[in-house]
Amino acid sequence: MSAGKIVVYGGRGALGAAIVKHFKAKSYWVAAIDLATNDEADTCIVVSKEDNWSAQAAAVISGLEAALGTEKVDAFINVAGGWAGGNAASKDFLKSCEMMWSQSVWSSTITAQAATRFLKEGGLVSLPGALPALSGTPGMIGYGMAKAAVHQLTKSLGQDNSGLPKDATAVSILPVTLDTPMNRKWMSGADFSTWTTLEFVAELFYKWTLGTERPASGSLVEIVTKDSKTKLVVN
Repeated sequence: MSAGKIVVYGGRGALGAAIVKHFKAKSYWVAAIDLATNDEADTCIVVSKEDNWSAQAAAVISGLEAALGTEKVDAFINVAGGWAGGNAASKDFLKSCEMMWSQSVWSSTITAQAATRFLKEGGLVSLPGALPALSGTPGMIGYGMAKAAVHQLTKSLGQDNSGLPKDATAVSILPVTLDTPMNRKWMSGADFSTWTTLEFVAELFYKWTLGTERPASGSLVEIVTKDSKTKLVVN
């Protein structure tokens, strides 16, 4: 018997893999959705980046139907998405906007749709926001636009008649910099005491899945680390 069931969208990335590992250690059944498989998960749903929005959604829904049948999960945790810079004069401006939209907004809307069908009443849906997108992002416009759309989706899901199950909670996490191997590689001279550990975020999701210290539905939750101590600021 598992302690519960969750779905991790982006379950192959650094943060997603840490979440899968954390919940597996807590005896949860875990489904991972990504462009590649995560062998630690109980089941994996692989989406193709060559597929369009609707085709990716269909692949996720059919994969969850096959894995769950009539069962429901305790949480959908989406940590998918990448980063791209560039202002409106950049040569690859439209390309970067399109890529950011597909990585963050497609996955978030697919998560929301899946949650309406496979989430338990009182369950959790978490989407990948970003602190810079609370204001203008002239040096990374595509990224800021996509994350701002995720914030709006979160606020919509947090209101009545959103389509989510009864008493479900929708939130976005807004981290600044996560302590991942890739970030350490590309920002080796940074102040790591301001970076948030993957373990902190994974444990945060575990507590929220249990209903412990869960913020109000529709909240945008800043994750701020200073001097290696992390606090939450709920918007």
